Amino acid sequence: MCLSGLDYFSTLGYQPAIAALAAGAVAPLATVVLILITVFGALPVYRMVAKASPNGMGSIAMLERLLPAWWGKLLVLVLLGFAATDFMITTTLSAADATAHIVENPLVPEVFDDHRVAITLVLIGGLVLLFLGGFNEVIKLAMGLVGIFLAFNAVVIVVSLAHIAANAHYVSDWWSVLTTAHPDVMSILLIALVVFPKLALGLSGFETGVAVMPQIKSGPHDTAANPAGRIAGTRRLLGTAALIMSTFLLTSSIATTMLIPAEEFEEGGSANGRALAYLAHDLLGEGFGSAYDIITIAILWFAGASAIAGLLNLIPRYLPRYGMAPQWAAATRPLVLFLGAVAAVVTIIFRADVTAQGGAYATGVLVLITSAAFAVTLQQRRNGRRRSAFGFGAITLVFLYTLIANCIERPDGLKVAAFFIVGIVAVSLASRFRRSTEVRATSVTFTESALEVLASGEHERQVQIIAHEPNRMTAARYRHKREHVLASNTMGGTRNPLFLEVKVDDSSEFTEELTVRGVHRHGFGVLEVKASSVPTAIAAVLLAIRDQRHVMPHVYFRWTEGAPVRNFVRFVFLGQGEIAPLTREVLREAEPDVTRRPWVHVS
Repeated sequence: MCLSGLDYFSTLGYQPAIAALAAGAVAPLATVVLILITVFGALPVYRMVAKASPNGMGSIAMLERLLPAWWGKLLVLVLLGFAATDFMITTTLSAADATAHIVENPLVPEVFDDHRVAITLVLIGGLVLLFLGGFNEVIKLAMGLVGIFLAFNAVVIVVSLAHIAANAHYVSDWWSVLTTAHPDVMSILLIALVVFPKLALGLSGFETGVAVMPQIKSGPHDTAANPAGRIAGTRRLLGTAALIMSTFLLTSSIATTMLIPAEEFEEGGSANGRALAYLAHDLLGEGFGSAYDIITIAILWFAGASAIAGLLNLIPRYLPRYGMAPQWAAATRPLVLFLGAVAAVVTIIFRADVTAQGGAYATGVLVLITSAAFAVTLQQRRNGRRRSAFGFGAITLVFLYTLIANCIERPDGLKVAAFFIVGIVAVSLASRFRRSTEVRATSVTFTESALEVLASGEHERQVQIIAHEPNRMTAARYRHKREHVLASNTMGGTRNPLFLEVKVDDSSEFTEELTVRGVHRHGFGVLEVKASSVPTAIAAVLLAIRDQRHVMPHVYFRWTEGAPVRNFVRFVFLGQGEIAPLTREVLREAEPDVTRRPWVHVS
């Protein structure tokens, strides 16, 4: 909870100031709206996400299942772009805000104010070093920081509320300002609803909560198909975090709105972006205030750890599996270094400006929550739970309104998200092209029927195989194909070649487990396999025959009609195309020893 809550709880460092600046005297009531949407909107949605995707892949995996094939992959890439926006901007914004707390502390020399970018880069570098040290160390440090940070905030808020209770004029002054500006209840409620999108940063952390599910201990009776203990633990995590944060958000909003003059929240004011820190210095002295600054700086800096943890859980589960990332992206340390480099570039581009990154942060958060609510709605509808689907549909509309309002007011968030989306899609497609001739099969299994067919075709440690498209399976077609191959090639050893047929199932998949079945059709032995790509599947089957049966396969093709470039594009996206040369290329890359490489014949 502390690891995923770093992102969530750390918003106390700036959320009360954002609420007061956006809503003025209405801030406590707008915060109540935020809490209601958290408890009755985001929390129920992510409780369902935890049940539907207990392996840490989150709501993105739910939408991937609802939209299979290439449309599903493209949707995942877009959502990963928004997730990268959310998690990466969490890292850079939090580090930049930690820098702001450093340079704005009254005990820090003013000269540091000119080096905000450099300080932020040092903080990001420290995060990278922590993750290189190990994930368990990150979790232990997160527990200590979150506990101390919440304790300090509790002290500040309790002292602030006690000060308000002892000086009743704070309440009456606040009420007077509120009712003067908004004389009726409906106008107050309308303002609270209108400004709610500006408070949306208080919803951050839920996607991270389900992303770290693999770190949650399983129950004693958990199975891969039903990890009930892990799901229950995640739901407790989400519920506990929401309860703690809701309490802090409401009480901190009351305290800061009533005790801090409105002008201090404006840009350049002492409470701008650091309302609770202002109260810590004002009510508890410079010593406690500086200690509060230190722990706030630490947790804001470390909030990037939860974001990096989320990306470390998401990226290896999608892009390498799609063939849309280099193999090193599945390894933790190289990926940490890459994410650290991206965070450094973002920091330099935005000049470590917290305000400039706020729109992108909110956009990423709201897109993920809205997509999660939409995924749960579709799932409930498909399961026949119409009342539940109607309720989650209403929640989706609330989040959609919030997202649209945020994008209209802060369109820069969409621009940053578009940069990440375009970057991920471009890199993914380029990686897919580069890795297209890899042997994608993680395993090849021959059924008993396949082994029987293979045995019938083996002769003198060789086996001849004819590649055949399974769209025409008449006896005449098999005879014609066999006669053409026999007439066009010198086939030593046997005049009884086998046929190999690959049926393309989902061409958008990359890695897969192949199962080869054997049938006798019109008197011919036929090996059948379903795969995402014909050339890579043929190559994988040939290599498996060589390694498992200890015979050398010879495969026979006919040249494919059509333009080579067009056929290569068909191969990448549809799993077909220039079958013969691509099969040979896959084999060449997989087996550098030409004496052990299966033979490819084309006529």
